[in-house]
Amino acid sequence: MFRKAKILVVLITFSICLSLMSSTYSRYVVDATGNIEALFARWQILINTIDITENATSTITIEPVIEENNYIASNVVAPSSKGYFDIDVDPSNVEVSFKYTIDLEIENENIPDLIITKYAFLPDNYVEGDYLDIITLEDGCISDNLLYDKNNEEFEFKPFTIRVFFEWYEGENEQMNDEQDTTIGLQAAQENTPLKIKANIKFEQIFG
Repeated sequence: MFRKAKILVVLITFSICLSLMSSTYSRYVVDATGNIEALFARWQILINTIDITENATSTITIEPVIEENNYIASNVVAPSSKGYFDIDVDPSNVEVSFKYTIDLEIENENIPDLIITKYAFLPDNYVEGDYLDIITLEDGCISDNLLYDKNNEEFEFKPFTIRVFFEWYEGENEQMNDEQDTTIGLQAAQENTPLKIKANIKFEQIFG
Protein backbone atom coordinates (compact mmCIF):
# COMPACT_ATOMS: atom_id res chain seq x y z
CA MET A 1 0.00 0.00 0.00
CA PHE A 2 2.80 2.48 0.93
CA ARG A 3 4.59 1.74 -2.32
CA LYS A 4 1.46 2.32 -4.34
CA ALA A 5 0.48 5.43 -2.42
CA LYS A 6 3.67 7.14 -3.60
CA ILE A 7 2.49 6.96 -7.19
CA LEU A 8 0.30 9.99 -7.75
CA VAL A 9 -1.90 10.84 -10.67
CA VAL A 10 -2.25 14.58 -11.09
CA LEU A 11 -5.91 15.56 -11.16
CA ILE A 12 -6.39 18.57 -13.39
CA THR A 13 -10.03 18.80 -14.40
CA PHE A 14 -13.25 17.05 -15.22
CA SER A 15 -14.64 17.17 -18.73
CA ILE A 16 -18.43 17.33 -18.56
CA CYS A 17 -20.31 17.15 -21.88
CA LEU A 18 -23.99 18.02 -21.90
CA SER A 19 -26.38 16.87 -24.64
CA LEU A 20 -29.84 18.33 -24.40
CA MET A 21 -32.90 19.76 -26.11
CA SER A 22 -32.73 23.53 -26.41
CA SER A 23 -35.51 26.12 -26.46
CA THR A 24 -36.11 29.43 -24.73
CA TYR A 25 -39.09 31.49 -23.65
CA SER A 26 -41.02 32.71 -26.70
CA ARG A 27 -44.50 33.70 -27.88
CA TYR A 28 -46.71 32.48 -30.72
CA VAL A 29 -48.85 35.16 -32.38
CA VAL A 30 -51.54 34.62 -35.05
CA ASP A 31 -53.47 37.44 -36.76
CA ALA A 32 -57.12 36.81 -37.59
CA THR A 33 -59.96 39.19 -36.83
CA GLY A 34 -58.02 39.97 -33.69
CA ASN A 35 -54.71 39.17 -32.09
CA ILE A 36 -54.40 35.62 -30.77
CA GLU A 37 -51.51 35.15 -28.43
CA ALA A 38 -50.35 31.98 -26.69
CA LEU A 39 -47.28 31.72 -24.53
CA PHE A 40 -45.01 28.77 -25.15
CA ALA A 41 -43.99 26.83 -22.06
CA ARG A 42 -40.72 27.98 -20.60
CA TRP A 43 -37.78 25.64 -21.13
CA GLN A 44 -34.64 26.87 -19.44
CA ILE A 45 -32.32 24.60 -17.48
CA LEU A 46 -29.20 25.59 -15.60
CA ILE A 47 -26.36 23.18 -14.85
CA ASN A 48 -24.01 24.49 -12.16
CA THR A 49 -25.49 27.99 -12.79
CA ILE A 50 -24.77 27.80 -16.54
CA ASP A 51 -27.70 28.08 -18.96
CA ILE A 52 -27.35 25.07 -21.26
CA THR A 53 -30.50 25.64 -23.33
CA GLU A 54 -28.92 28.06 -25.78
CA ASN A 55 -27.06 25.36 -27.70
CA ALA A 56 -27.72 21.75 -28.65
CA THR A 57 -24.49 20.76 -26.90
CA SER A 58 -22.61 22.55 -24.14
CA THR A 59 -19.40 21.79 -22.27
CA ILE A 60 -18.65 22.87 -18.71
CA THR A 61 -15.91 22.07 -16.23
CA ILE A 62 -16.58 20.85 -12.69
CA GLU A 63 -13.89 20.75 -10.04
CA PRO A 64 -14.02 17.53 -7.99
CA VAL A 65 -13.38 17.13 -4.28
CA ILE A 66 -10.79 14.54 -3.28
CA GLU A 67 -11.32 13.08 0.19
CA GLU A 68 -8.43 13.50 2.61
CA ASN A 69 -6.07 10.53 2.84
CA ASN A 70 -3.18 10.34 5.31
CA TYR A 71 -1.01 8.50 2.77
CA ILE A 72 -1.60 10.69 -0.32
CA ALA A 73 -0.89 14.35 -1.08
CA SER A 74 -3.85 16.71 -1.35
CA ASN A 75 -5.82 17.12 -4.59
CA VAL A 76 -4.26 14.18 -6.40
CA VAL A 77 -5.47 10.67 -7.17
CA ALA A 78 -3.67 7.42 -6.38
CA PRO A 79 -4.72 3.86 -5.49
CA SER A 80 -7.28 3.99 -2.63
CA SER A 81 -8.27 7.61 -3.40
CA LYS A 82 -11.94 8.56 -3.13
CA GLY A 83 -13.74 11.69 -4.23
CA TYR A 84 -16.93 13.21 -5.55
CA PHE A 85 -18.35 16.01 -7.69
CA ASP A 86 -21.71 17.77 -7.67
CA ILE A 87 -24.11 18.35 -10.54
CA ASP A 88 -26.48 21.23 -9.72
CA VAL A 89 -29.66 21.18 -11.80
CA ASP A 90 -31.99 24.20 -11.79
CA PRO A 91 -35.25 23.58 -13.73
CA SER A 92 -37.23 26.34 -12.00
CA ASN A 93 -37.91 27.95 -15.40
CA VAL A 94 -39.39 24.80 -16.93
CA GLU A 95 -43.16 24.54 -17.42
CA VAL A 96 -43.49 21.02 -18.83
CA SER A 97 -43.00 17.52 -17.49
CA PHE A 98 -39.57 16.23 -18.44
CA LYS A 99 -37.12 13.37 -18.10
CA TYR A 100 -33.44 13.70 -17.37
CA THR A 101 -30.81 11.07 -18.05
CA ILE A 102 -27.19 11.29 -16.89
CA ASP A 103 -24.77 8.76 -18.36
CA LEU A 104 -21.44 8.70 -16.52
CA GLU A 105 -18.19 7.25 -17.79
CA ILE A 106 -14.54 7.46 -16.73
CA GLU A 107 -12.51 8.06 -19.87
CA ASN A 108 -9.20 6.77 -18.46
CA GLU A 109 -9.63 3.27 -19.89
CA ASN A 110 -6.10 2.24 -18.90
CA ILE A 111 -7.09 2.46 -15.20
CA PRO A 112 -9.99 0.01 -14.87
CA ASP A 113 -9.96 0.25 -11.07
CA LEU A 114 -11.00 3.91 -11.31
CA ILE A 115 -14.77 3.59 -11.03
CA ILE A 116 -17.90 5.62 -10.36
CA THR A 117 -19.60 3.84 -7.49
CA LYS A 118 -22.66 5.66 -6.18
CA TYR A 119 -24.62 8.90 -5.97
CA ALA A 120 -26.92 10.84 -3.66
CA PHE A 121 -29.37 13.73 -3.81
CA LEU A 122 -28.31 16.48 -1.43
CA PRO A 123 -31.18 17.53 0.89
CA ASP A 124 -32.23 21.17 1.17
CA ASN A 125 -29.96 23.10 3.56
CA TYR A 126 -27.45 20.25 3.46
CA VAL A 127 -24.36 20.73 5.64
CA GLU A 128 -21.19 18.82 4.82
CA GLY A 129 -20.99 15.76 7.03
CA ASP A 130 -24.76 15.31 7.35
CA TYR A 131 -26.27 11.92 6.56
CA LEU A 132 -26.86 11.13 2.89
CA ASP A 133 -29.09 8.45 1.42
CA ILE A 134 -26.49 6.76 -0.81
CA ILE A 135 -27.67 5.01 -3.98
CA THR A 136 -25.58 2.40 -5.79
CA LEU A 137 -24.99 3.44 -9.40
CA GLU A 138 -26.52 1.02 -11.90
CA ASP A 139 -24.94 0.80 -15.37
CA GLY A 140 -23.45 4.25 -14.99
CA CYS A 141 -26.84 5.91 -15.44
CA ILE A 142 -28.95 8.26 -13.31
CA SER A 143 -32.46 8.94 -14.60
CA ASP A 144 -35.84 10.21 -13.41
CA ASN A 145 -39.15 11.65 -14.63
CA LEU A 146 -40.26 14.99 -13.17
CA LEU A 147 -43.95 15.81 -13.59
CA TYR A 148 -45.40 19.30 -13.80
CA ASP A 149 -48.38 19.89 -11.51
CA LYS A 150 -50.79 21.89 -13.70
CA ASN A 151 -53.40 21.94 -10.91
CA ASN A 152 -51.15 24.07 -8.72
CA GLU A 153 -50.92 27.64 -10.04
CA GLU A 154 -47.87 28.31 -7.89
CA PHE A 155 -46.07 25.09 -8.86
CA GLU A 156 -42.40 25.43 -9.71
CA PHE A 157 -39.73 22.78 -10.14
CA LYS A 158 -37.15 23.04 -7.39
CA PRO A 159 -33.39 23.05 -8.04
CA PHE A 160 -31.59 19.91 -6.90
CA THR A 161 -28.04 18.64 -6.56
CA ILE A 162 -26.74 15.18 -7.41
CA ARG A 163 -23.47 14.18 -5.76
CA VAL A 164 -21.53 11.53 -7.70
CA PHE A 165 -18.86 9.46 -5.95
CA PHE A 166 -15.81 7.84 -7.54
CA GLU A 167 -12.77 5.94 -6.26
CA TRP A 168 -9.59 4.14 -7.26
CA TYR A 169 -10.75 0.77 -5.98
CA GLU A 170 -8.44 -1.38 -3.90
CA GLY A 171 -9.82 -4.71 -2.73
CA GLU A 172 -10.62 -8.30 -3.44
CA ASN A 173 -11.95 -7.78 -6.98
CA GLU A 174 -9.48 -5.14 -8.18
CA GLN A 175 -8.39 -5.59 -11.78
CA MET A 176 -4.87 -4.14 -11.46
CA ASN A 177 -2.08 -5.53 -9.29
CA ASP A 178 0.54 -3.46 -7.44
CA GLU A 179 2.98 -3.46 -10.35
CA GLN A 180 0.33 -2.29 -12.83
CA ASP A 181 -0.84 0.44 -10.43
CA THR A 182 2.74 1.66 -10.10
CA THR A 183 3.39 1.68 -13.86
CA ILE A 184 0.15 3.50 -14.72
CA GLY A 185 0.55 5.95 -11.85
CA LEU A 186 4.11 6.91 -12.81
CA GLN A 187 3.18 7.37 -16.46
CA ALA A 188 0.15 9.52 -15.64
CA ALA A 189 2.12 11.70 -13.21
CA GLN A 190 5.00 12.21 -15.65
CA GLU A 191 2.64 13.14 -18.50
CA ASN A 192 0.30 15.22 -16.31
CA THR A 193 -2.56 13.05 -17.47
CA PRO A 194 -5.85 14.28 -15.98
CA LEU A 195 -8.59 12.12 -14.59
CA LYS A 196 -11.52 12.64 -16.96
CA ILE A 197 -15.12 11.77 -16.25
CA LYS A 198 -17.65 12.27 -19.00
CA ALA A 199 -21.25 13.06 -18.10
CA ASN A 200 -23.74 13.07 -20.95
CA ILE A 201 -26.84 14.81 -19.63
CA LYS A 202 -30.04 14.77 -21.63
CA PHE A 203 -33.32 16.54 -20.91
CA GLU A 204 -36.45 15.77 -22.89
CA GLN A 205 -40.09 16.71 -22.57
CA ILE A 206 -42.55 14.02 -21.49
CA PHE A 207 -45.70 13.87 -23.59
CA GLY A 208 -49.03 12.55 -22.36
